[in-house]
Amino acid sequence: MSDVGARTEQELREELEAMRSRVASLEAELVEVQARANSAVAEWQERAYWLDRWHLDLNAVMRRRGASEFRAAVRAVRAIVWGLKRIKRRVIQP
Repeated sequence: MSDVGARTEQELREELEAMRSRVASLEAELVEVQARANSAVAEWQERAYWLDRWHLDLNAVMRRRGASEFRAAVRAVRAIVWGLKRIKRRVIQP
């Protein structure tokens, strides 16, 4: 084989190794994404299970009078709690 043929063959081997490395990293990333997706689906399935078990229809609940005001009140309380937690973390951490 000529020098040009050997060099091309070496370049092809290097490219093949680079592609194999990239495929391996993409497969690892896919496994991670699948695990996160499975976790999210499981969480939502559990929530749906409890809503069914308690015979709650969220759409019907949210159509009732005062539902949007209740959600706003919950958001306000949650914002206050989160703010207090943030302040607590700043005070406690050196």
